[in-house]
Amino acid sequence: MVEIVVGPNLVTLGTFVLSWHGFFSFIAVASAVYLVGRWAPSQGIDPDDIYSIAIWAILGGILGARFVHVIDNLDYYQGNPGQILAIWSGGIGLWGGIVGGFLGGAGYALLNKHPVGVIADLTAPAMLFVQAIGRLGDIVNGEHCARAWDFALGFVWTNPASDARICANGIDVSVQPVIAYEMFWNMLALLVIWRLRGKLKPAGMIWAVYLVFYAVGRFGITFLRQDKVWALGMQEAHYIALLILGISVVILLWKARFMSPEEAAAAVSARQQSSRGRGTRAERRRQERG
Repeated sequence: MVEIVVGPNLVTLGTFVLSWHGFFSFIAVASAVYLVGRWAPSQGIDPDDIYSIAIWAILGGILGARFVHVIDNLDYYQGNPGQILAIWSGGIGLWGGIVGGFLGGAGYALLNKHPVGVIADLTAPAMLFVQAIGRLGDIVNGEHCARAWDFALGFVWTNPASDARICANGIDVSVQPVIAYEMFWNMLALLVIWRLRGKLKPAGMIWAVYLVFYAVGRFGITFLRQDKVWALGMQEAHYIALLILGISVVILLWKARFMSPEEAAAAVSARQQSSRGRGTRAERRRQERG
């Protein structure tokens, strides 16, 4: 068995508490912003524009993640409406973070005439990588309840403060390592998406492939988790995965096409020329003041 003896909190100073989940979530978000900003110039995009978009993507992601969590635990929050916005007390849904982050970032990008599809394609591989980073905090916290599994690779939380204490199987029970399964699946998906970069058109198709891969993996893995069952033996994450999968597959079948290296190079060149014409964000601000 894989015993996890560490408690859920990294630092506790008076009323200030930094959980492992919060720490790794911060590292994940910061890594995503850094990676996309670093890759942006290769597509003729100013990194400063990425950082501006990231602010709204993060805000949208936080709101979306909290919304999905509240809906999944609506019985509790109907009786405790004051806790709905208390995100610092814990409780987020990754699907909400993905969808909310996309809507927040894409909305800002559209308003400012940035290429949404291109930026989404840059973000897709970063998402798979940083989701694995964020899940490290979930492993320590023990917050994902899973089915019992008496096997050598089963996860066992032994710290009495672990969030696993609220699960049906609780402390000291070996369960399916569902978080590790998801991390492994994300890395496989990353290998595929990395090889597809610059090979699909129009822009935005790599993002759609990312959604398909994550939806398929999450749908299967969720059967090994023990969250609230909505209907037909399936949980909230199942239904969101099916919805996202259906939309993404239709978009890919309708629009996605392979393109030659020459087409990809021409598209990048056109964006770089357009970017030079617009100037950097600082240059655009100086022009506006002038």
